[in-house]
Amino acid sequence: MNLKISGHHLELTPALRKYVITKLDRVLRHFDQVIDGNVVLSVDNHREKDKRQKAEISLHLKGKDIFIESCDTDMYAAIDLMVDKLDRQVIKHKDKIQGHVHESVKYHGEPQELKQPSV
Repeated sequence: MNLKISGHHLELTPALRKYVITKLDRVLRHFDQVIDGNVVLSVDNHREKDKRQKAEISLHLKGKDIFIESCDTDMYAAIDLMVDKLDRQVIKHKDKIQGHVHESVKYHGEPQELKQPSV
């Protein structure tokens, strides 16, 4: 999986980068057909001080693109919320793919002959 991690109005430390990568490993355990991902960690100047730290991810899967964002007071908590949401969406997508396997029409014995009503 190609993963790009960037920061917006935030210095991306190696500890943050490592934390994101270890959390995203959980998603890869559930679904291995991830093509690439783009993570943006940002600090916004919201009026609400409890939602300043923001984590976004855009994940390109085989057959679907998923975009998740989460906000919190702590960047690590925002990353945790983002990964939890992403995990649920990936599992939901995997269940849809595996649940819609169309079985072929099976042949059940020889066809019965139609009986003509006796007159």
